[in-house]
Amino acid sequence: MVESVDLKGALKDFFGFDAFKGNQESVIQSVMEGKDCFVIMPTGAGKSLCYQLPALILEGTAIVISPLIALMKNQVDSIRGFGSTDAVAHFMNSSLTKAEILKVKSDILEGNTKLLFVAPETLKKEETVDFLKQINISFVAVDEAHCISEWGHDFRPEYRNIKKIVKEISDVPMMALTATATPKVQADIQKNLGMNDATIFKSSFNRSNLYYEVRPKESKEKVMKEMVSFIKSRSRKSGIIYCLSRKKVEEIAQMLSVNGISALAYHAGMDAKTRASTQDKFLMEDVDVIVATIAFGMGIDKPDVRFVIHYDIPKSLEGYYQETGRAGRDGLDGECLLFYNPGDIEKLEKFMKDKPVAEREIGSQLLFETSSYAESSQCRRKMLLHYFGETFNEDDCNKMCDNCRHPKEKFDVSEELMLTLQAIEALGPKFNLKHIVDVLKGVKSSEVADYGNDQSPFFGKGSDKDALFWKGVVRLGLLNGLLFKSIENYGLLSVTDKGRDYIQQPYKVQMAIDSSFEKVNEDDFDTAQMENIFDETLFGLLKELCKKVAKQKNLPPYVIFQEPSLEDMATKYPISMEEMENIVGVGKNKVIKFGKPFVELIAKYVEENDIERPTDIVVRSVPNKSGKKIAIIQNIDKKIGLDVISKSNGISNDELMHEIENIVYSGTKLNLHYYINDMLDEERQEEIFDYFRTSEIDSLDAAVKEFDGEYSLEELQLMRIQFISDMAN
Repeated sequence: MVESVDLKGALKDFFGFDAFKGNQESVIQSVMEGKDCFVIMPTGAGKSLCYQLPALILEGTAIVISPLIALMKNQVDSIRGFGSTDAVAHFMNSSLTKAEILKVKSDILEGNTKLLFVAPETLKKEETVDFLKQINISFVAVDEAHCISEWGHDFRPEYRNIKKIVKEISDVPMMALTATATPKVQADIQKNLGMNDATIFKSSFNRSNLYYEVRPKESKEKVMKEMVSFIKSRSRKSGIIYCLSRKKVEEIAQMLSVNGISALAYHAGMDAKTRASTQDKFLMEDVDVIVATIAFGMGIDKPDVRFVIHYDIPKSLEGYYQETGRAGRDGLDGECLLFYNPGDIEKLEKFMKDKPVAEREIGSQLLFETSSYAESSQCRRKMLLHYFGETFNEDDCNKMCDNCRHPKEKFDVSEELMLTLQAIEALGPKFNLKHIVDVLKGVKSSEVADYGNDQSPFFGKGSDKDALFWKGVVRLGLLNGLLFKSIENYGLLSVTDKGRDYIQQPYKVQMAIDSSFEKVNEDDFDTAQMENIFDETLFGLLKELCKKVAKQKNLPPYVIFQEPSLEDMATKYPISMEEMENIVGVGKNKVIKFGKPFVELIAKYVEENDIERPTDIVVRSVPNKSGKKIAIIQNIDKKIGLDVISKSNGISNDELMHEIENIVYSGTKLNLHYYINDMLDEERQEEIFDYFRTSEIDSLDAAVKEFDGEYSLEELQLMRIQFISDMAN
């Protein structure tokens, strides 16, 4: 215990701040007095300072138990920036060499180190315990303490042994810190760390500067367009996109990159050096967007993350809150966008099927809370804070969620709410939401029949409304404190005292219908086969222009631009030569040769018709066979026979012809004369070229018919490819 320390003076001396935020000063004072304390403080509220400042003031070394190596490195770098030497802070984990560990231990033994960050896996090692017994420990801080609880979103079994290990080392004050803790998780942490008598400091979970929005997750192409549009309209802003699988992380990072967005992937499957490099690039603003699994961002102190996108639904609301909390840590606006597909919930439930029953039940309850949040028409901020046991008046949301900014029409549901409360009270606190909804709707499920609830006077009383409606009524009752859901007890519902008062003295309650999301199987969608809905008027004008340009150049219209290219122009409205390069079947050479009049026509059309251009949703696909295409082009440049090229690439002759056709139609010039000359003499080549010059139909069948079998399909196909390459590229 240290007496009469000028904490504000120390804050100014060490960190340059003039004042504490929220509960920081009270927490630090408690640590200085040698008391155990439990700190529940939202991301961005200055949780780390609560152990950093007392560690720098007190005698000895503070041990900070932390779950992620990335977090440790970031914290140590930050503290060293304020200290006079690098020895002031160290971390000890599996990333260090033996020589580096010896240096860390030497600095600590010499009394130069005030903070030591340790991974729980390192802490439990016998050699670590033996070493820590030799030093003067000021206190132990358990960061990300929710990892102790199996009800937390990032449960780590190693965290369960912390109290036992610490007690073996030294009986010193302990503090636990977390940015997310429901009442259940809070109780679990206190019990496991033996901190039931600890002083609790709980700040509001409200992040008033964050805007919460949920959008339907439809086809891959549509979501990619929305993401590219969203990010490009926030040019050079820092953001994080979270996905649940490493494969998806890689795929989306690559897709963003080819669409001109500075993005990198980050997941636990990468080597430590790559992960550290990616993290540093993000912190140093060499890259704007990180696409990551939840392995990224824990404790990353980047204050100016302006948006967080969840491509996949998180496994729990705590995880969602923690991850969205990366945005706006500087107090300025941050946007949190979640793409929701009920099919994702089903996938996550399937992943849990082989887990122990208790773990599966917990996981299902956490997923149910997350889907309820996504589907609800209620204030999202109110729902989030309710989950953490905090009451919130939705009027204070200030339209900082989509449901408050774009409210649906509300109507009186007082009678339906009364019916729901009466049914739950009569049936007793033994049933979850689905069971109650089945009873009200009159659905004779096996469970309803087993309990005899099909004989209840409430059975079928709400059959005139659908399940979505009754789910909304139950959620409304929960949000307003009229119902209680025991999450740890399979989500069973019961009526609260406030709910019983409502039954006695009902009052008017309004509700909007919850959102209905269609279940989509992402695997059903192939971006390349998605139909474009194009502007038919513009398409007609472009087709006329194509004919005009073709006439001027004495070429068939299809040589200028084919119909799929014109359709794409009439969808994306490119008004610059650069944008025109993104159009399907149009490469740089074609743009230079024919693009100008088309760009001018589209620009004029857009201006005259006041069209809102989706310039930012021109999504380029990642070419799946780019390596193969490059190999084909290089082989043709070397004048290698087509039969040899098809064999060396492991494809049939038909597939090779299709690939060559695509290469040429995309604007790349190829010289196949070396191969054609062995098949056809110059006079016959000229005859075929003359036909293609005058034909307005881009059809091989028509060419075969015209020459009445004089030339083979392969000869005509090669000649057409060479004709388009010579004339158009």
